[in-house]
Amino acid sequence: MKAHDGMYIGGEWRPASGQDTIAVVNPADEQVIGHVPAGTAEDVDAAVRAARDAFPGWAATPPAERAARIAALRDVLAARQDEIAETVTAELGSPLPLSRAVHAGVPVLVAGSYAELAASYSFEEKLGNSTVLLEPVGVVGAITPWNYPLHQIVAKVAPALAAGCTVVLKPAEDTPLTAQLFAEATQEAGLPAGVFNLVTGIGAVAGQALAEHEGVDLVSFTGSTAVGRQIGATAGAAVKRVALELGGKSANVILPGADLAKAVNVGVANVMSNSGQTCSAWTRMLVDSERYEEAVGLAAAAVAKYVPGERVGPVVNAKQQARVRGYIEKGVEEGARLVAGGPEAPKDRGYYVSPTVFADVTPGMTIAQEEIFGPVLSILRYEDVDDALRIANDTVYGLAGAVWGADDAEAVAFARRMDTGQVDINGGRFNPLAPFGGYKQSGVGRELGPHGLSEYLQTKSLQF
Repeated sequence: MKAHDGMYIGGEWRPASGQDTIAVVNPADEQVIGHVPAGTAEDVDAAVRAARDAFPGWAATPPAERAARIAALRDVLAARQDEIAETVTAELGSPLPLSRAVHAGVPVLVAGSYAELAASYSFEEKLGNSTVLLEPVGVVGAITPWNYPLHQIVAKVAPALAAGCTVVLKPAEDTPLTAQLFAEATQEAGLPAGVFNLVTGIGAVAGQALAEHEGVDLVSFTGSTAVGRQIGATAGAAVKRVALELGGKSANVILPGADLAKAVNVGVANVMSNSGQTCSAWTRMLVDSERYEEAVGLAAAAVAKYVPGERVGPVVNAKQQARVRGYIEKGVEEGARLVAGGPEAPKDRGYYVSPTVFADVTPGMTIAQEEIFGPVLSILRYEDVDDALRIANDTVYGLAGAVWGADDAEAVAFARRMDTGQVDINGGRFNPLAPFGGYKQSGVGRELGPHGLSEYLQTKSLQF
């Protein structure tokens, strides 16, 4: 795979300040496919200075012109979708059809939505005798994860650009090649020098330096709740704004009278997609006692179709593989009934985990409370609707969820009582304009659509 040996700073590829590199490994076969530089605090400082220098000009650029540049970026990403998909498959292990449809396709959709929003968004309003101005917050430090390497970049960078902010991106060390492709795309799209900058590196060095840098006005982070707490504390000490999209343990609630076969099959597909490496995955399926065993049988049959190396890829690295297998062993140890899969590795090579389904899971079990981030589904029993709500809300997380009912009204009534940031009703489709983000320990702030754009704006009022 093509890999740059420098950082993208100030509109050009520059040599890294140090000599250390990060090996990029294909998790499907454990082969090294490239190396990228391990950025230092010095590299981060150079990137932030470039972003600060570019900020006044970009902030003053009319929204229509910013929209045109984002539209050009969307077009470049669309033209390079095959290359993007192949890169994501190589460094993440995602099956190529999923990489084409989701990893390469969705970012084009999201970038296009922000091109439209930048052109139509009202950056000022009248309130009585005041004019309220919505202005860019400044330089954004974006720290993105490996599970959706391009989508997470676009979901942060596109609204920041639309708002008039400049950006320094530190991508996950497991998937930096996709980030380098994105940097190439910003250059090809004609973004002014310094408006977007890229520093590759490990979180403890480059990520920490970016979060701490006094020249960064807002840190947008997606990743684990533990790291999110650290970044929040760092930003709080500096009175710096943060947007945090963190963990999840989302409930898929199947109400009595819902189409059980459809709800179970869609629920299994949701958990197995991207090898279970989705923070919003519906990893807890809640079914009423009367239909519980039928649902367990349907889930076992559905998951059998997800063959490792075909419909489901590996997890991202050896550490993650060991972590997920450890959770499966914990589920067995705590008394959950294993109805599909198990802790044994399904292939001799690659970081694969067997698609796994547990039944007889109780709300207090570890696998019902902690984010596993692998292809593992827990099925829980409830006695009545109030019991289902209690179980659904009984975690420290509140990122997403699903409700299936005999009709939409019934499902919506239940969803209104859930402590979570986004709920799909009877299989609702993805909406790139809908705000995405969490309650409780799932984060602070929102991404996507106009609510995502507002994260990168600050408010000024003028009285007349």
